[in-house]
Amino acid sequence: MEIISHTWHWSVSGFLIGMVMLALIYFGKVFGMSSNLRSLCSMTGIGKKVSFFNWDWKAQRWNLVVVFGAMIGGYVATHYMSDSSNVAINPVTIEKLEKLGIDAPNAKLLPNALFGNEIFQSPKMILFLIIGGVLIGFGSRYAGGCTSGHAISGLSNFQMQSLKAVIGFFVGGLIVAHFVLPLIF
Repeated sequence: MEIISHTWHWSVSGFLIGMVMLALIYFGKVFGMSSNLRSLCSMTGIGKKVSFFNWDWKAQRWNLVVVFGAMIGGYVATHYMSDSSNVAINPVTIEKLEKLGIDAPNAKLLPNALFGNEIFQSPKMILFLIIGGVLIGFGSRYAGGCTSGHAISGLSNFQMQSLKAVIGFFVGGLIVAHFVLPLIF
């Protein structure tokens, strides 16, 4: 169990992701998580009123299984297989987070200041979550996919639009982390 509960080296994870992508390419499938939102909306029948959702969602059932598998796998990994002793964060990062009022994870995967239940008691954090959700939704739709779809699937298929999107994701993330996040906290 120890090999499963500890962090894997990037080369092992990268190799496994690469094998999955080769299998998807072989079977003519395209991976992406945000496309499942379109499938879920299409399942409601809204495609009769909004043409964007008028498509054959049944052809994407396999991708819905991936989402449910990711949710179940995340639950199992968090509750039964996680070893918090291997969450190592640079002390300089912890110091910078504390200056922003974000607690160190302390053997947790995520800090309570951003992911705990107390965020729902602060109107500022609720507004932050709503605006962030809208921006993520708009951004993934505007970019034609989410970060996982572009960075994993699009780049493995040598799509130029995915390269541009991934560069934009990284630049945007750096700008937010260095300039916007300190203003919010």
